[in-house]
Amino acid sequence: MKRIALISDNHGYIGPDILELLEGQDEIWHAGDMGDLKSIEPLVKNAKVFRGVYGNIDTADTRELYPLNLDFEVEGVKVLMTHIGGYPGRYKTRVKALIQKNKPDLYICGHSHILKVMRDHENDLIHMNPGAYGHHGFHKIRTILTFSIHQGKIIELKAVELGIRGRIKDK
Repeated sequence: MKRIALISDNHGYIGPDILELLEGQDEIWHAGDMGDLKSIEPLVKNAKVFRGVYGNIDTADTRELYPLNLDFEVEGVKVLMTHIGGYPGRYKTRVKALIQKNKPDLYICGHSHILKVMRDHENDLIHMNPGAYGHHGFHKIRTILTFSIHQGKIIELKAVELGIRGRIKDK
């Protein structure tokens, strides 16, 4: 079994709230818009496995380290991750082609700053967007997703709220 934290759109923010939440996860997946590589250094350093894709605000140094798309498998679940992709029935043309080619069980994107988990019946997959955990953007609540993958199944899925955007939660 692998415990996964799915994050996105931190836009250069890193804080004790996110570091504490990610402790003990087997893998951290970042769906883009890191903003500043320094903001993810503690995550990369402390994670057993860190996977990520670059987003539309990410600079050349981030794009050198992380790809536009990531296709991988964990515990029997095929995963496709990119930053901008759309939703079931409204995927970007590029993403629709990737889904048809790779046939993932789980499709992940960020960009919208809106947490969503939904079934895509047409492509027989689960779509996840963890929202945004940074303080920049139009979202009201900062969010991430956590879940486990065990023997080809996604289990223990949780939406985690980190507080209101623009305010740092008191300890």
